[in-house]
Amino acid sequence: MTLPKALAGRLSLPVIGAPMFIVSTPPLVLAQCKAGVVGSFPALNARPESQLDEWLDQITKELAQFQAANPRLPVAPFAVNQIVHASNQRLEHDVGLCVKYKVPIVITSLRPPAEVVSAVHSYGGLVFHDVINLRHAQKAAEQGVDGLIAVCAGAGGHAGLMSPFALLKEIRGFFPGAVILSGAMSAGADVLAAQAMGADLAYLGTRFIATTEANATPEYKKMLVDSGAEDIIYTPLFSGVSGNYLRGSIVRAGLDPANLPVADKSKMNFSTSGGNELKVWKDIWSAGQSVTGIDDILGVGDLVARMRGEYEAARARLAGGLG
Repeated sequence: MTLPKALAGRLSLPVIGAPMFIVSTPPLVLAQCKAGVVGSFPALNARPESQLDEWLDQITKELAQFQAANPRLPVAPFAVNQIVHASNQRLEHDVGLCVKYKVPIVITSLRPPAEVVSAVHSYGGLVFHDVINLRHAQKAAEQGVDGLIAVCAGAGGHAGLMSPFALLKEIRGFFPGAVILSGAMSAGADVLAAQAMGADLAYLGTRFIATTEANATPEYKKMLVDSGAEDIIYTPLFSGVSGNYLRGSIVRAGLDPANLPVADKSKMNFSTSGGNELKVWKDIWSAGQSVTGIDDILGVGDLVARMRGEYEAARARLAGGLG
């Protein structure tokens, strides 16, 4: 295992809460970190851009105060997601604020993040990069990232199609850093399974949407509870890059999930809605196949505590079976 030293002793469960557009805001991030899992949010969720300074100040101060008041609790660091793409005109500004506040972890997406790695390493921070295949993983590793997030089949948002067994094995074959696994996980036993496969951390997004702290509408959360894995539609239509979305939200928008238009990749845009009249994330709701394991809406603290119990029960069950 190659868990970064910065995370040692600071996690109640080896989990990163994935950054989700609109959904991930300070209340969710703070609840995740206080529960002992890494909380994260996309920098672009802070609008206008001046709000990012306010959010980073709030999160940094509140976590420090909470840790001081609870010295025996594992309080996880937080992360900020940066979209490294030509459409993100805020990148330089937002990375500058991450440097100002010495954000512990920066999660990068899309283009290999050479300039972001340099900036974050200047103060000792970590950079984890999203990848969906071996080629992307190799390019990111060449830029000196500290961890690779294997976004596999069934993950919410801009997911890949590779099996976690295949992609994780390929990454471990050449990369000595931390490996984080994403794709269809919702319970503590899933987290243990990810570790058994060779991952250092599990990356969960969809399960945290169905929490009281998530910035999602009640209708969105209810649809997660009511949906199953077969209700996840994989399409590039809404942002120009293939991703997983809830069938019910596509139907609500007046579209036929079985006959979606062909995507126009020239309109790929991660700062807004990809050039579509329907706004991805706001009108078209992202989710992964882990919806099949979502049966209720809980507070983050209660959810993480339950997952911790599931994790320990699965570990005991496996140990008993081997005996």
